[in-house]
Amino acid sequence: MASPFPFEFMIVFGWLASMLIAGVVLRARTRFLQRFLFPSCLIGGVIGLILIHTPLINIAVFDLETFAYHFFNISFISVGLTYDPKDKNTSSRSKGYLKGPAWMALVQSSCFGLQAAVSGLLVIIFGFLGMTLFPTFGFLVPLGFEEGPGQALSVGKVWEGFGFAQAATLGLTFAAIGYFFAFFVGVPLVNRGIRKGLAAHGTQELSRDVLTGIISQDHQTQSAGRLALHTGNIDSMAFQAALVGLVYLITYVFIKYVGMLIPADAAGILWGFFFVFGLLFAVLIRTGMHRSGHARLIDPGIQRRITGWSIDFLMVATIMAIQLMVVWEYLLPVTVISAVNGCLTTLFVVFLGKRLPDYHLERTAAIYGAVTGTVSCGLLLLRMADPEFKTPVAIEIAVMNVLSIIPIGGCLVLVNAPVWWNWGVGTTSIVFMGIMVAGLVLIRWFKFWGPPRF
Repeated sequence: MASPFPFEFMIVFGWLASMLIAGVVLRARTRFLQRFLFPSCLIGGVIGLILIHTPLINIAVFDLETFAYHFFNISFISVGLTYDPKDKNTSSRSKGYLKGPAWMALVQSSCFGLQAAVSGLLVIIFGFLGMTLFPTFGFLVPLGFEEGPGQALSVGKVWEGFGFAQAATLGLTFAAIGYFFAFFVGVPLVNRGIRKGLAAHGTQELSRDVLTGIISQDHQTQSAGRLALHTGNIDSMAFQAALVGLVYLITYVFIKYVGMLIPADAAGILWGFFFVFGLLFAVLIRTGMHRSGHARLIDPGIQRRITGWSIDFLMVATIMAIQLMVVWEYLLPVTVISAVNGCLTTLFVVFLGKRLPDYHLERTAAIYGAVTGTVSCGLLLLRMADPEFKTPVAIEIAVMNVLSIIPIGGCLVLVNAPVWWNWGVGTTSIVFMGIMVAGLVLIRWFKFWGPPRF
């Protein structure tokens, strides 16, 4: 019997939700997954990736990519609504912890330059060996490793419009490989540092709640948010979601009508940067409500839950959207470029981390997770070395995101140079190498680079 309404959208959502729940169950019951702190979204995504290549799940890859694209945009919009530039608590803390954030921001920028330059060089080498790759092929690595699957998908879709077939899938593949480096390499590295006595507050074991991912009944839970509006009028969750929807609509209308005023190819590029405009409009609305005295209606707690919710579903959708046939076609360059970048990134971060004056292990763990996966990966690795977040590093990594906006933003523009400005891969790689060197010079200049401490 035919249904009276289309269900395709909700069926996809239901499968994503099922994979997330499967990830939660497996994390809670599998010691191996607990040992490496694999998040449920990553576990569920891998399960979904396997099942989608069987007759059990019949979902179009395009639908998964569409879900991932929109969840990615939602996560940035909710971040923009959450951030308050006049939050006295945040600003006062930030001023006290600029040393660590500055180091991590410089390492993040330098790693972006390193990964892009090395990947570009490898693309040139593959060309000499007879395997011609699209000019921006290698630049998917820093997008996937440092910026995560949403960024890799969004920019990859733009590049597909310039003739880079399957760029989105390849970007998601590099992002997934980055996650595996974050956990399969990052977790043993942190454990090794703990055994050597490098943790600032000893070697306290992770709690059972952290390992299983489920908070026990007798453990006091943290509030998810507060009620900013009376439930007799509107549910607070509905209002917070409505703010996200309003910003989404404003951003859509803006890009659509601005696109009518510029060439078609440039208009197509704008959709790939929807998240940037969404973040901008969210901050503008947040600022306007703050100045009009209505900022209290935006609850940071619930907005953070919206951010986390969208990222969890984003992760499942992006991993399930990886097309194994495409990966198989590019297996050699993907494997070589990923392995080289993963090894060099590990050596690079550990080398610089050893030369920090304090909090070596905590800061190294946090930034390593960030430059191979996402900030969330960095926080997971940090929690191994600092379970109670007694060091300032958890705050520092948040401030790092603000300090790195300009350099990372510039890098995100530069990866498009071959398709926007017809730069050669070699020229672009040289510029990225310069960015890496500049970052190292600044690390040295700020005296973050001393003799090895261990």
